[in-house]
Amino acid sequence: MHAELWNYERAFESADHVITHPNPTAVSLSVRASALVFSDPQSQALLNLIEKIAASNATALIIGETGTGKELIARHIHALSNRREGPFQAINCGAFSETLVESELFGYERGAFTGAISSKIGWFESANGGTLFLDEIGDLPQSTQVKLLRVLQEREVVKLGSRKPTPIDVRLIAATNVDLEEAVRAGRFREDLYYRIKVVPVDLPPLRDRPGDILPLVEHFLGVYKNRLHTDIPKLAPETIQQLLEYPWPGNIRELENVIHRALLISTSGTLSPKDLGLSLITANINKQEHRPALQSVHGNKGNVEFSASSTIETYQLERVFNQLFESPPPNLFELVNSVLVKKAYEFSNKNQVHTAKLLGISRNILRARLKELNLIA
Repeated sequence: MHAELWNYERAFESADHVITHPNPTAVSLSVRASALVFSDPQSQALLNLIEKIAASNATALIIGETGTGKELIARHIHALSNRREGPFQAINCGAFSETLVESELFGYERGAFTGAISSKIGWFESANGGTLFLDEIGDLPQSTQVKLLRVLQEREVVKLGSRKPTPIDVRLIAATNVDLEEAVRAGRFREDLYYRIKVVPVDLPPLRDRPGDILPLVEHFLGVYKNRLHTDIPKLAPETIQQLLEYPWPGNIRELENVIHRALLISTSGTLSPKDLGLSLITANINKQEHRPALQSVHGNKGNVEFSASSTIETYQLERVFNQLFESPPPNLFELVNSVLVKKAYEFSNKNQVHTAKLLGISRNILRARLKELNLIA
């Protein structure tokens, strides 16, 4: 692609797998991701793992940085499981004080403590028959860790102020952005609980390590905020796309969404420029080599289409066309694509064989043979 602008006015969901939070406006001011895609090879491998483990009732531990989409992964596991008709409940273990977290998890009876004017079921009971997602499980106090381990082993909860256990049928999915192994060594997290929740570890890479997801996420958020702000979807200048791909995204998907939201708010034209993004070039230059491989060396496969992140602008558009063709493939697809490519290149080069061969990156002899097969020359 030369200096032309890249227009995003296309249907995204039809080409890529995107997961969105059921209430994205509820997380718009939080550090959580509201959308997740599976375009990068690492993300596709992650999706394959999710599909394999979803049918089981095994406890899963999702490990990833803040803003990478851990809750969305948990929701997708639930949606693909045989528990999908049951409830999905999510709780951030770091959002409650040590005195409140047990009553939130396990519930309490009337009079269990000062202010308990009525009984209340906990998150475990409210998730009965479904899935309970415990985010930032590393923040649980050790006293609560002991009780959580007992709940997982006995499959029953005892409310605060009660002696009667209540049976539960809940699949637990936990998540953390800290090194639990280090927390175990430091004595902050129980080793037995660690191994109990890490039956199926799910590593969620940071956004900088899955660059193939960046442009699809950009397109998704452009569509989201186009609707919210009642504006048109802008074009992206090539240098804007390059900056989006090179930036290390320390805040991951959450930061990317905020950047796109801000860019649409402040942009004064139909084209987003690098200055509209407001990204720190200092941060990008310092972290580009530390946090991610050079763009020229990032390779992968999307379906049968090989791509390199250094040429993502071009290959991303090709992938869209190929995906549409793959949905309803015409006869002799390879021959069709090859012949159209040669014909259009020949026309573009004003039927100059030297220029056409150079454009396609092949020898003139190979080009001449192909042109003869296509009856374009005698």
